[in-house]
Amino acid sequence: MGRWLRRESENCSFATSGLVIWPAFTLRRFAAIASLHDSDVSGHSKGLRKSMHDFSAPKAGTALREQDHEFLDAVLQLNPKLAAFDCDGTLWSGDAGEGFFRWEIERGLISAEVARWAEARHADYRKGLVDEDTMCGEMVTLHAGLADSDLAKAAEAFMSERIVPNFFPAMLELVQRLHARGCEIWAVSSSNQWVVRAGVRHFGIPPERVLSAEVFIENGKITDRLVRMPSGPGKSRALLEVAGKAPDAAFGNSRWDADMLALAKAGFAVNPNPDLEQAANERGWPVYFPV
Repeated sequence: MGRWLRRESENCSFATSGLVIWPAFTLRRFAAIASLHDSDVSGHSKGLRKSMHDFSAPKAGTALREQDHEFLDAVLQLNPKLAAFDCDGTLWSGDAGEGFFRWEIERGLISAEVARWAEARHADYRKGLVDEDTMCGEMVTLHAGLADSDLAKAAEAFMSERIVPNFFPAMLELVQRLHARGCEIWAVSSSNQWVVRAGVRHFGIPPERVLSAEVFIENGKITDRLVRMPSGPGKSRALLEVAGKAPDAAFGNSRWDADMLALAKAGFAVNPNPDLEQAANERGWPVYFPV
């Protein structure tokens, strides 16, 4: 559930619900950015509309709240032509990458030897002995030698069971409306390629618009060679290298998304961790808590 938020400043104005925070200077910035609607729609966006049938419907009985509509309106008035979304904690509740790691060990999808090694590495990561980029990369490369198609099927099963029920309805609605306006949408995540693709398919985002922790596939087999590992500054680099330009709007929930939000013309802190919430307050990014 959302929580009450306050920040004392003569330069700020807040929604009375306390769930959406709109600094006044940020709203003025939105008005300036709104001119984006005059730019041309990317040709990629037209092709993306073919994926619209993959959208998941919001959970039964989940009516959008007043603050949800305020958030949607604030984004849509910008009419962004390119938007970038983090996934875990932003489009849905929970960490799909870590959840899949536990799920596949429970089901014996990776060998006992690899599982023991990976669990020890993850324990060291929790202690701060392994850095974020290394750990996220190893969560993908540990699958070396397995069939890409098998991992894709497993990820679909995991996401349907554990993550799809935790989609944020307002974020589903937002992505659907952005698609309808011809917006080019990218998913940018440090979780592995299989779970991210399986999850964002429900948001109408195709694999070619996914920038995730990814390895090369050779002859249908997973290798231990990383294509990319987008986390922190790596998210901004991946967007610039692959999408070819900075996003008009970006959405994230943790400090690992801060660089991507700073790159965008308009950044939104969605369901933020305390560290990103603090950064949002300092930088004037709107803060929004979905349910």
